[in-house]
Amino acid sequence: MTKYKSIIEKSKLFKSIKYEDIVNMAVYRSAVDKKYRKGEYVLRTGDKINTLYMVAEGKIHILKEDYWGNRSILAEVESGEIFGEAYACMEGVPLQVNAEAVKDSVIIEMNIENIFNEEIISSHCNLKFIKNLVSIIAERNLHLTNKLECMAQRSTRDKIMRYLSMESQKNKSGEFNIPFNRQQLADYLCVDRSAMSKELCKMRDEKILEFNKNYFKLL
Repeated sequence: MTKYKSIIEKSKLFKSIKYEDIVNMAVYRSAVDKKYRKGEYVLRTGDKINTLYMVAEGKIHILKEDYWGNRSILAEVESGEIFGEAYACMEGVPLQVNAEAVKDSVIIEMNIENIFNEEIISSHCNLKFIKNLVSIIAERNLHLTNKLECMAQRSTRDKIMRYLSMESQKNKSGEFNIPFNRQQLADYLCVDRSAMSKELCKMRDEKILEFNKNYFKLL
């Protein structure tokens, strides 16, 4: 685990907790790291977990898939970020999403079954840990609200423009890189890829934006 010391220290989950205190926490002592190949599922719909998952290397997509295999990307999880937090805090509730490795990844798994134990919760470090966890859950809910705002737009163009506007605000610039390729962006916005690509080309011709792969410039 010491190999990922810098990632753990910089993660929001352990914000304001010294590394020497982290290694003494029960949640850290339970941690193991596992490797997953690109395209491999870390979690599947129906799984029941009491574990937090932190990306040490690679990238994970949280996916919702229907009966026919159509998928929507709910979130992208990168190095230092966690996933599975909501289900880990709800005992016995089956997952309604899949977690898939977008590239070869290493995942740190941390059991939090006893994190709300009265004796453990009273420690200063664990109180900080729980505060950080609640903050991450709130941030994730905000992200999903933003996604719903994109999906609520009526047309493919409106969905694209709303998403790019939010990315511009997040990056505080009219020029930015998005974290998705074309298929992933279509899955995220829940639109047809070819229709989305045609709309992007029309917007470029109308000088609304410029783009190259995942680079965008709003005009």
